[in-house]
Amino acid sequence: MATIEFIGAAKVVTGSKHLLEAAGRRILIDCGLFQGSKKLRQRNDPVAARRGVDMQLGDATPATVDLLRVLLEDSGGLQEEEARYRNRKGITSHKPALPLYTADEGRAAAKRATSIMHGEPIDLGDGLTATYHRAGHIIGAAFVAFDIEENGDRSRIVFSGDIGRFGVPILPDPDPIGDADYVVTESTYGDRVHDHEPVADQLERVVLAAVERGGALIVPAFAIGRTQALMVQLNELERANRIPCLPTFVDSPMALDAVDIYSRHREEFDDKTWERVIAEDTPLRCTDFRLARSRKQSKAINEIDEPIIIISASGMVTGGRVLHHMRKRLPDPRTTVLMVGYQAHGTRGHQLASGDRTVYIFHDEVPVRATVETLHGMSAHAGGNELMQWLGTTTRPPQAAYAVHGEPDAAAALVTRLGDELGWRASVPDPGDRVDLESNGRAAE
Repeated sequence: MATIEFIGAAKVVTGSKHLLEAAGRRILIDCGLFQGSKKLRQRNDPVAARRGVDMQLGDATPATVDLLRVLLEDSGGLQEEEARYRNRKGITSHKPALPLYTADEGRAAAKRATSIMHGEPIDLGDGLTATYHRAGHIIGAAFVAFDIEENGDRSRIVFSGDIGRFGVPILPDPDPIGDADYVVTESTYGDRVHDHEPVADQLERVVLAAVERGGALIVPAFAIGRTQALMVQLNELERANRIPCLPTFVDSPMALDAVDIYSRHREEFDDKTWERVIAEDTPLRCTDFRLARSRKQSKAINEIDEPIIIISASGMVTGGRVLHHMRKRLPDPRTTVLMVGYQAHGTRGHQLASGDRTVYIFHDEVPVRATVETLHGMSAHAGGNELMQWLGTTTRPPQAAYAVHGEPDAAAALVTRLGDELGWRASVPDPGDRVDLESNGRAAE
């Protein structure tokens, strides 16, 4: 009997974790961190996280394996850095504050991942195989199709992961789904359509206004994917003389390491971007590109009192070095903050994007006198229409579909569209729900 249990990302965006039990196997698809409200964050158990990084990570696409070797070590290092800071300042409710996992633990875990190419079936034994297909979200991103053969019956289950956009720079479009009996799909932007105004026009307007104010432009951005896409846009605007070549600080060693990873994976690029990469005319850096690797270099950025661009993680302003830049510069009316991705409810990023005039950073109430802008259409997640376009690539309606990785309204909106436009039977699972695929995907006892 095959079942799916929705452990995370059920009626929320973060914490993706789905447990598939089939053919005598128990397979965890994704293992994301919860972000947002304190109640959600408390579901991130340091002991469980350490057990997780001590396990065999399993199979991933080659680019994902390379990214893991950067991401897990860097993530662990940032958590250690923040824990030390909180302990030193005495601003922690835990005595002492602990990282979920350390840089050493992340590095060791990444070494246990193995590479599997897109389209190459993975034999998991006893009639169970898995195949990765391009999802177009960031390099290496894949949706996975499980083929199950039990007692003479066959079924295919597709887990979307994060689905990217169609017709955007750097990455090719998501692959079609094909045959599927059950689909578990993300729904981040299930209730909205991305702005049709070109991203370049929006970015040009924001940069020029920031220069006019005379202060810093701070961009909270995920180090993988969003930072590189932003660099492409800035690079193109500079080349066209539409914006000045400002000093652009990427306060994330991981982001620079990611550029090197991008250049090693031809299979992940669209043809236009790859032509520029092999010509050593990389679009992934600005003209005046500067990197802050150390804490000292990061702190020095905030001594600069002229128009600059600061790109720093985390993308939802939940942690990382961007917090220090925000605490220093949010009270300055010359500052511009540019949100370039999804901001989950309960995060500082959502507070800023919603117009809150104060935020708490390291237990300090920080006034927001900066101008906060949102760059529409920059998200690497498919919008509602693009999700429907991708889901419409099935060869026939599945027996059931489940919308996850979305706030309740977004997930519900996508489910409604699936029923109205494609005639699918779709639902939004609650946290902890388990469905029995042998009973056509209905709740298990």
